[in-house]
Amino acid sequence: MASTASVRDLRNRFPKVRKLVESQGEVLLTDRGIPRFRLTLYSAAGASGAPMPKDYLARMKRLQPRPMSKKAALALDEENRGER
Repeated sequence: MASTASVRDLRNRFPKVRKLVESQGEVLLTDRGIPRFRLTLYSAAGASGAPMPKDYLARMKRLQPRPMSKKAALALDEENRGER
């Protein structure tokens, strides 16, 4: 179970609260007797916790329309020309 300290303890006796956090790993802060906050030790995000980088080029290629074949492009051009 986590240790508890008041907001007043945090303000006036920070070294004591800091030692509690270091030894217990977690301290619940109470405000007027009601638990309000939780202090925990900071740990840097490791490689396993980091999200994968987004592959924007693959996403762009996936969402772009497919290119027309040369034959289809010529047919569309002829259709749009009409009788010129």
